[in-house]
Amino acid sequence: MQKNIKNESLSGLLAGGSAFLIWGLVPIYWKVISHVPALETITHRIVWSFIFLLPTVFLQGQWKIFINTFKSFKTVKWLFVTTLLVASNWFLFIWAVNHDMILQASLGYYINPLVNVLFGFLFLQERLRKFQIVAVIIAAIGVLYLTYQYGSFPYIAVILAVTFGLYGLIRKKLNLNAAVGLAVETLILTIPGLVYLAWLEKTGKATFLHADHITDIFLICTALVTALPLLLFNIGVRRLKLATVGFLQYIGPSMMFILAVFAYDEPLSEHQLIAFIFIWTALAVYTVDSTRAYRAG
Repeated sequence: MQKNIKNESLSGLLAGGSAFLIWGLVPIYWKVISHVPALETITHRIVWSFIFLLPTVFLQGQWKIFINTFKSFKTVKWLFVTTLLVASNWFLFIWAVNHDMILQASLGYYINPLVNVLFGFLFLQERLRKFQIVAVIIAAIGVLYLTYQYGSFPYIAVILAVTFGLYGLIRKKLNLNAAVGLAVETLILTIPGLVYLAWLEKTGKATFLHADHITDIFLICTALVTALPLLLFNIGVRRLKLATVGFLQYIGPSMMFILAVFAYDEPLSEHQLIAFIFIWTALAVYTVDSTRAYRAG
């Protein structure tokens, strides 16, 4: 039994870690199609993701579960909430990338682990070990310091953190198959999404099929960029404590930070660097403690 728990935790770590690595590198993808309006881009993400996920559900033998999901009003109600949360998160993130605000987006995803720890404590009765608490405090100091240095309320960062934190919490409580849940979520917005794309086409404002072939291919492949990390994330969040998921999320903003500063030349102040050092120290403390606990178990 203990070995099975370890194996499940390891697979959860691999799935969750891979998801956050992809999310950390995804600004590169959105930069390629930054000439496409954010709302049109997110609409393509939704529609193509549903087209991608539907056969995935069927091939996984989850078709009956997918159909039966709609028979539970409570489940559909909460999936509607998660749909709004993740769609809002997608839109704001793409908007931030397109407007050269990747550093503030990375701040949001640095705050998000703390939000997850808080939600895990408040709603899931999860408890932290002594050094985990130390890590949370160090990270909180870094995040608060960085937030203060912005000089104004970092609404992009806060909204990204809260929406994704709530999404992870609700999906964990639903305990629904990852592909099925995502298929339902994208289905909810696919019909209005198709209406919006049709309107863009009719009014001559559509980018798809009216730009270059690279843009068309990238818009279609938003399905893969969207669905793959979310599937991995949902696998990980079901097998790990929410606090563990929270600290895995440092992978994503760290990659975004590197891209923002070294690839896209966003300005990095001394105060921001100090804050990031706090956060990396917290991650190191948490990682060492988690490794020791895993080996002792």
